[in-house]
Amino acid sequence: MAVAPVVPDRHPPAFARRGWYRRNEIALTPWLFLAPGVLFFTVYVVLPIFQSFGISLYRWDGLGEATYIGLANYRELTTDRAFEISLWNNLRWLVLYLLAIPLGLGIALFLNQTVTGIRLYKSLFFFPFVISQVVVGLVFSWFYLPNAGLLNLILGWFGVSLNVLGDPDLATYGIIVAGLWPQTAYCMILYLTGLNAVDPEQVEAARLDGAKGWKMLWYVIVPQLRPATFIAFVVTIIGALRSFDLISIMTNGGPFGSTRVLSFYMYEKALAEFGFRMGYGAAIAVILFLIMLCFIAYFLWSIWREERGGRG
Repeated sequence: MAVAPVVPDRHPPAFARRGWYRRNEIALTPWLFLAPGVLFFTVYVVLPIFQSFGISLYRWDGLGEATYIGLANYRELTTDRAFEISLWNNLRWLVLYLLAIPLGLGIALFLNQTVTGIRLYKSLFFFPFVISQVVVGLVFSWFYLPNAGLLNLILGWFGVSLNVLGDPDLATYGIIVAGLWPQTAYCMILYLTGLNAVDPEQVEAARLDGAKGWKMLWYVIVPQLRPATFIAFVVTIIGALRSFDLISIMTNGGPFGSTRVLSFYMYEKALAEFGFRMGYGAAIAVILFLIMLCFIAYFLWSIWREERGGRG
């Protein structure tokens, strides 16, 4: 008995008949949603970064013809006393601004309790976060007034008087205190969110083992707040490096340029001073970007290390 030959199916399967997009729809859909954001980020963030690197190699007033001078702007920075003061002030901001993290944690621990009037307390501590930095600067400028300011009215009871914003040695610290007010509120919000995610079973187990007070906080609560601490650290560092508005409102870089930071000095050189030294201002911006890039690289490396440890 002869066996009929097998006729191959000339019609491709339904999956193969679908278009290329239909076959890759699951992989492509997230990128389609991300495409507008990536496009705007590239045009308004990435490209200006490279443009700043290029402009820093020129002498340019922003209007006329640019003259290529190589690294002359960077060599000038090494002998610029105002740049040195701005750099040191940025370091002061970085160190002292980190106080917002433990202060925010302490306030969050207090507000996490069930006490009478806790909603009122939360509103009062949350208030600095929702107001503008300009308002914060004005409020603290009035607070520091030499004659009628609240600070000197209080110090007057002890026979002391301070002109905080008029003293080159105190003005920077006075502005940092003003900046800590809303930054502490932001860290407080992060920690309040983190405290809501603390595992109550671990807390109860620690209590059964006799842990309480500082031991409970350090060995049980704080390790579970690592994600909130990480975010607070990142945001606080970036906020310290980007400090501009408070300085502009409270002292405008004075007295005698003692409160300048890199971002404000960049603005002065590029846009505020006569001559508009765009190339020199771009060089300052590049230095500020490289400092910030070091912190960003460390944060990304920390995230990658934690994710690799979690997978392992």
